[in-house]
Amino acid sequence: MESTDETRRLLVQERTGNAREALLLSGLKPGDRVLDAGCGPGGISEVIAELVGPTGHVTGVDLSEERLAESRQINRRRSNMRFQHADVRRTGLPDASFDFTWCQFVIQYLPDRHLALQELMRVTRPGGRVVISEFDAFGLQNWPFPEDLREWCHRFVDAVLRVTGFDINVGRKIFTEMRQMGLGNVRVHLLPYYIIAGTANPEMILDWQTRFSTLEPVVAPVLGGLEAYRAMCQKYLELLADPDALKYSPLLVTEGTRP
Repeated sequence: MESTDETRRLLVQERTGNAREALLLSGLKPGDRVLDAGCGPGGISEVIAELVGPTGHVTGVDLSEERLAESRQINRRRSNMRFQHADVRRTGLPDASFDFTWCQFVIQYLPDRHLALQELMRVTRPGGRVVISEFDAFGLQNWPFPEDLREWCHRFVDAVLRVTGFDINVGRKIFTEMRQMGLGNVRVHLLPYYIIAGTANPEMILDWQTRFSTLEPVVAPVLGGLEAYRAMCQKYLELLADPDALKYSPLLVTEGTRP
């Protein structure tokens, strides 16, 4: 999903979303040592640092050097933070380093997500919390939802998963996978990722335009070609702008305790 507008998109997503509520619901507290796995430009890392206070510490890791540079710049006045280049599947961090391990909107991109879950569990201390925040059925909860557009959206989701490995339904799968890994006291919090009752705001419409254009080269060929792809994308954008339509997407925040 990388694009030339990615920093803006990610920061808007991080700063207008439900991260603060999700962090508090899943037990983040002052003094915690926290890993922000896949920290992006550092908007949520900033929230975490505020919540853990001066006695806590935040480590952010990301694969993108550009995102890490942005994280360091945004959080340059905080002394209880560090950012380093690492893959969430192989961080290189010591065992049992963190009280609270947070990962949002990263697992959806990883076909081998079990490796990431195992790694996040490894770096969390016994009794610490592993927390995965992911949306579920993203973009598919709409009413009214014209039948041809609904069918196309399901084909779009299948094509994206097949071609890129990106799974918009990953949120519902984390509970079972955490249980199977041996994490204890696994709980799920349901929050709205977005609710659009009526016309979507310009930022939301721009986000969807960015998604469609970014995926166009790889998805359009398997969805009937460029012309057909663009026509259906436009129809979805018109749905977002429809003042009489409801659009919403749930966020599933799954937490478990390392034994």
